[in-house]
Amino acid sequence: QVQLVESGGGLVQAGGSLRLSCVGSGRTFSDYAMGWFRQAPGKEREFVAATSWRRAIIYYADSVKGRFTISRDNAKNTLYLQMSRLKPEDTAVYYCAARASATMLTTTNYDYWGQGTQVTVSS
Repeated sequence: QVQLVESGGGLVQAGGSLRLSCVGSGRTFSDYAMGWFRQAPGKEREFVAATSWRRAIIYYADSVKGRFTISRDNAKNTLYLQMSRLKPEDTAVYYCAARASATMLTTTNYDYWGQGTQVTVSS
C-alpha cells in the first residue's frame, strides 16, 4: 500500500507559477513510477506528466510541455510539479499517482492515487 498526499495548490493569476508536492508513504517510494494528472469540472481526468523510478523516462502532455517540470526526490519520498506561465485552462484538481510498472505512464492505469489539490488560475 502507498499513501500519497498532494499540497501546494491555490489561486494564482495567469502567467504565474506554482509548485505542487506529493509526499508518499508506505512502500518504498523509489520502487514506483509517478505521474501527475488533472481533472477540470465536467471533464475526464487527463495526463499531465510522469517520470520513471530513476527519472530515466519523463513524459509531458503537449498542453504543458515547456511550462511544467516534473521531478522527484526519492530520498524525501516526494514528487514535484513546477508549473510556470499558468493559463486559465490549467484550472483543475491535480492528482499524483504511483504505478509499479514503468509502462503506460500516460494512461490513468495507476495503482495508487492521492486525494488531489485544487489549482485555480484567474485571467
